[in-house]
Amino acid sequence: MDDNLDDLRSLVLVCTLKSGDQDSSSDLIGRQVLDRLASYGAPGEVVRVVDHDVRFGVTIDEGDGDEWPAIRSRMLAADVLVVATPIWLGQPSSVTKMVLERLDAELGETDEEGRMLTYGKVAAVAVVGNEDGAHHVVAECLQALNDTGFSVAANGSTYWVGEAMQAVDYADHDETPEKTAGTNDTTAKNTVHLARLLKAAPYPA
Repeated sequence: MDDNLDDLRSLVLVCTLKSGDQDSSSDLIGRQVLDRLASYGAPGEVVRVVDHDVRFGVTIDEGDGDEWPAIRSRMLAADVLVVATPIWLGQPSSVTKMVLERLDAELGETDEEGRMLTYGKVAAVAVVGNEDGAHHVVAECLQALNDTGFSVAANGSTYWVGEAMQAVDYADHDETPEKTAGTNDTTAKNTVHLARLLKAAPYPA
């Protein structure tokens, strides 16, 4: 295999409502997925979106100090994008929805052959919550990510959902629940596999 096919990078966008000095289950699962991505040859970084002044909008730069362009540059440099979100009221977080709205601008950004700049990048979703709704949140996110040019591998999502109307968070566990740990690994493995395939054989113009 060509060496540069192993030179993959990942970006995890953590869409918690909590700032960086607060514990976050979304941050935890995002970092766990990143750890598995790195083990398969796609290391990278975590960005907690609320720690940046990202403006509402649907363009690549909303101006006036908007920090989305810097995050977007990291995304465009990556081969894998993971969106890690909590569930609130059965929905992706408002931060997640803002990120997806900003990705809408990619519909109008293309390379010299007319392909969206996100073509060839693979997206995955990680979800945590204390109520049912993980499948709904995954569906909303993956549909939006696919609409904006990202590909999705088989089993391209992972989640943990606590018992309804209880107070135990994902981060409260001493050990990662076995099923979620296994799904984190499968999601990462399949995502890196697809990213390598697309890097070797890009989508046609």
